[in-house]
Amino acid sequence: MNKNLLWAMMPLMTACGTQQEPQKPNIIYIMCDDMGYNDLACYGQQYINTPNLDRMASEGMRFTQAYAGSPVSAPSRASFMTGQHTGHTEVRGNKEYWRDVPMIPMGVNQEFSLVGQHPYDPEHIILPEIMKDNGYTTGMFGKWAGGYEGSVSTPDKRGIDEYYGYVCQYQAHLYYPNFLNRYSKSKGDKEVIRITLEDNIQHPQHGEGYEKRTQYSADMIHQAALEWIDNQDGKQPFFGVFTYTLPHAELVQPEDSILQYYKEKFTEDKDWISPDWSRYNTSLHAHAQFAAMVTRLDAYVGEVLNKLKEKGFDKNTLVIFTSDNGPHMEGGADPDFFGHNAILRGTKRQTHEGGVRVPFIAWGPGMVPAGVVNDHQLAFYDLMPTFCELAGVEDYVAKYTNPNKEVDYFDGLSFAKTLTGKEGQQAHDFLYWEFEETNQVAVRMGDWKMVSKAGKPHLYDLSKDVHEDHDIAEQHPDIVKKLVEIAHSQHTESPYFKVTMPEL
Repeated sequence: MNKNLLWAMMPLMTACGTQQEPQKPNIIYIMCDDMGYNDLACYGQQYINTPNLDRMASEGMRFTQAYAGSPVSAPSRASFMTGQHTGHTEVRGNKEYWRDVPMIPMGVNQEFSLVGQHPYDPEHIILPEIMKDNGYTTGMFGKWAGGYEGSVSTPDKRGIDEYYGYVCQYQAHLYYPNFLNRYSKSKGDKEVIRITLEDNIQHPQHGEGYEKRTQYSADMIHQAALEWIDNQDGKQPFFGVFTYTLPHAELVQPEDSILQYYKEKFTEDKDWISPDWSRYNTSLHAHAQFAAMVTRLDAYVGEVLNKLKEKGFDKNTLVIFTSDNGPHMEGGADPDFFGHNAILRGTKRQTHEGGVRVPFIAWGPGMVPAGVVNDHQLAFYDLMPTFCELAGVEDYVAKYTNPNKEVDYFDGLSFAKTLTGKEGQQAHDFLYWEFEETNQVAVRMGDWKMVSKAGKPHLYDLSKDVHEDHDIAEQHPDIVKKLVEIAHSQHTESPYFKVTMPEL
């Protein structure tokens, strides 16, 4: 546990002496990468097969107004981890720490000596630390993006018992990398280490020869996640965070039956040839590649559900599936072809609905009502209070606020009542986003949505204009004023991530 969070640590609950308490549910949170709202068949996708996620939706609850924490990866994950929106959380963009570091040899390649992104605030507790403090064993598999190697915020320092994947999201842009990262208490690791992929490093990381690499990270990470579930003995509740990188670019994967199916389906396809400056390798049959990546991800989810049933955990496990933000347009991706956001405007990096409204499915036999489509408005920062409530943590804000901080923000509202089919769900007065890279601020209040670009506010009525085609700011200055006031009330200055706020 993070030494800087000793102020927050409470004695761990054990099974002894707690017979009067209900059994805590296991929780698995699956977050994929760059999937659009319309990329699953159960959300309307016509070209891509997703039978397992469709079954998960039919056996559970499918949300239609769920929102990512941000329109890009690192801050969206930060919102989930911290329970804070991007006006308050430390990480508000993809600030990189690998730039200008010395290079080191890895096989026939040169690799960055240090990789990773801006760290989470070590003085603010994050979700795995809370779960661990309340008797859960914790595992995370996939993309971290919450700190660079050796920083104050790496999985070993932030409540994770077992980790395997990419500490650095930039490294995750390649599916056949030179190395992955690991922290395993069971294997005796003292800190996050690099695991060299010995076969991959014998071949170039870019261009000709890349196709000879055999160690496919998505499968390796998924197998580690399944092994972790398999190792659970039921004596302690578990909290798993599976941050799969599919279907993020690059659009490359094994030449297997999944990919072959789509190559035959899309007889007229397109190739994407990597320019010299691109991180991504060339993608042949780009439509087939993207569709196969989504179906492969769907197969992973099916294997997770089957493993839970095999172990007898399915009746006491909540599984949530979502995406970290809207769809990308990189490395050969073609959102227009697939209709990623058929009803929504914008893609990744936009605070329009297409950048932040995401698929969100909850599954838990006996816990989550089956076959429900729900329009509750939620955001990633609601997951901390929701998981706390399900785990029996009373008044998590009072328990985990750092008294040494002038203000320690917790922005979420539990939606546990909605998840479990109970009445009395509290609704947000508003949802908030800000994003430095495109200089955007957004507020949703009911059906009103303000998107401010470089300080200029635009207003939409989502009840009539979910595609955000008609800016009605001039017709409703009173509403604009209210939303601008909300934005200013939620924004705190950051030395690292700057946005232009709309004028009051």
